[in-house]
Amino acid sequence: MESIMKNTTSTTEFNVFVSKTYVDLVSLKQTGDTQAFNSLLLKVLPQVKQYVQHKLNVATANGLLDKNRFKGDDIIDQLFIEVYDHIDAVEAADNFHVWLFKKADELVEDLLIDEEFDTYFFENIDNFSKLEWDEMEEKYSTDGDGDFVMLEDFDTNDYAKNDYLLNAVFVEDKDKDIAAALDKKLEAERVKKHANLVLLGLPKTMSSAFELFNTFKFNTHEISKIINKSVHEVEHLLKEAKGKMKSSFLSRYID
Repeated sequence: MESIMKNTTSTTEFNVFVSKTYVDLVSLKQTGDTQAFNSLLLKVLPQVKQYVQHKLNVATANGLLDKNRFKGDDIIDQLFIEVYDHIDAVEAADNFHVWLFKKADELVEDLLIDEEFDTYFFENIDNFSKLEWDEMEEKYSTDGDGDFVMLEDFDTNDYAKNDYLLNAVFVEDKDKDIAAALDKKLEAERVKKHANLVLLGLPKTMSSAFELFNTFKFNTHEISKIINKSVHEVEHLLKEAKGKMKSSFLSRYID
């Protein structure tokens, strides 16, 4: 519980920092100091860049993008321009963090047309054997040349702690013992790699919703603004994602 509270607090503090930075950014734009504007903006973008890379990884895994065609930095470079040109459209400092994620989400979505994903993976996640899980993890860890490390791209995630993720997935009281058993049985790295593997196989909008909720601690109203879905749709996406995540842990690690 202590680590969960610490995690939530650090995220909240960063959100406050982003809000305060907004005021300074507006002032710098008014003075025309582009260099100082970009330097300051860079300090509030690590989470956004992480989210962008997540979306690119999911799109690549689902065949919507060729691997390595786009990097997170490509989107962030465009985001700098978007922020400078349109920061005046932000209604209030407290909305700035959500607005940044929404702009980044829109930039990635402009690259993606189809909503295709691995239907077989999604529909059969409850029934994969331990061996099939291991084979899928190997698939997304290295390519034929041994240098494709999509899962490792998620490892910059300093926000989603092991116990927080499990408790976010195993939410019912009857599941708490299972979450505790998994937390004891699996190292944090193993939990994170498995969760990332599942996220790569989910529909990209569902994966994005779960990532925004679990990693960046946005609520359903904020997520709805970022991914342009209704709150009801976001709630459904999160319910589906948590259900698939839960089933995957049970089928792979609970006998």
